[in-house]
Amino acid sequence: MNLRFRELPIVIALLAICVFFAVQEPAFLGARNLSMLVTELSITATLAMGMLLILLPGHIDLSAGSGVGLLGGIASVLVFHFHLPAPAALGLGFLCGVIIWMGMGAFIVHERMPSFIVTLGALLIFKGLFWRVIDNATVPVAPGGQSNLYSLLTTYYLPVQLGWLLAAGLVMALVFTTLSARKRRLEHGFAVDSREMMFLRLFIAAQAIALFVLVTGQFRGIPLPSLILGGVTLVVYAVTQHTALGRHLYAIGGSSEAAFVSGVPMQRTVIAAYSGMGAIVAITGFMQTAYAGSSTTTVGDLMELDAVAACVIGGVSLRGGRGTVLGVLLGALIIACLLNGMTLMSVPPERKFIARGVVLILAVWMDMRLSRGRG
Repeated sequence: MNLRFRELPIVIALLAICVFFAVQEPAFLGARNLSMLVTELSITATLAMGMLLILLPGHIDLSAGSGVGLLGGIASVLVFHFHLPAPAALGLGFLCGVIIWMGMGAFIVHERMPSFIVTLGALLIFKGLFWRVIDNATVPVAPGGQSNLYSLLTTYYLPVQLGWLLAAGLVMALVFTTLSARKRRLEHGFAVDSREMMFLRLFIAAQAIALFVLVTGQFRGIPLPSLILGGVTLVVYAVTQHTALGRHLYAIGGSSEAAFVSGVPMQRTVIAAYSGMGAIVAITGFMQTAYAGSSTTTVGDLMELDAVAACVIGGVSLRGGRGTVLGVLLGALIIACLLNGMTLMSVPPERKFIARGVVLILAVWMDMRLSRGRG
């Protein structure tokens, strides 16, 4: 997940946004707000990681936001009305997400239906099922105001001491994997970065990890959602960069005809991508519902658009075949900073909608311009 030249404009835009909000509202850089920003970023970025899997082969998922509400609502109802232990309820909700999205992916590839139409219809279906599941009422994530695993998803903070230990372990793992990858490339005669460049990248990554722990430690500790995002990000990065499935996703998005001729299992690959999306939608649904404190009819609204915008801002092509995990993280951070900053400035909801729409249109416009430029 190295910073490349194409990510530099995103970093510059992110810094400009942060400076603007810090000047307009000094509380933006406060310890409490930064901790909340990390939680909000984690939820948006987690869903965007799933959207990356779908966009790489040239598909899209417009049902993700409704799915977030539905799967979070299913778990809430199982806990609050059926008194299931939270781990069992979350496990059943997770299983539902994988099965539903696997079936949707199979329908898309076997019937050769446009994913735009299928997921648009699923958006409406999931929204109706969601309202039916919670019976158009507010369903708490824990009975009687008690704490359980569900409610702790966004209220638990890892102590700072453990955070530093985790950061040290992460840096050592990063160094080990980088050196191992460099050794393998040298053994196969591939080009590698200079030792100085490798050290610089590792140093910047270590500083970023240390800064994250330092900033979050100023409030209560490291928010649990950030650890969940870290786990999801590592899995998606490993899948897209170090597995045959990842290579197939890029190949299908780059040229479906060439991928077919090359023997890429196109149907199985797309179904696997949608299955992964279902798992990530479930995880996001649990976090978003826990963050809201209850399952209500508005949970998940427009989250699929934020996920798409985060991906496109981060350099993921809507036509498929291009995109990185680091770019998606940076795009999600821009979205999270915009929403958080506007909330601090008490921007009216209608202006927030306008801003999100403008950002989405600009992101797609830039993607189309870049695509035409490459063509």
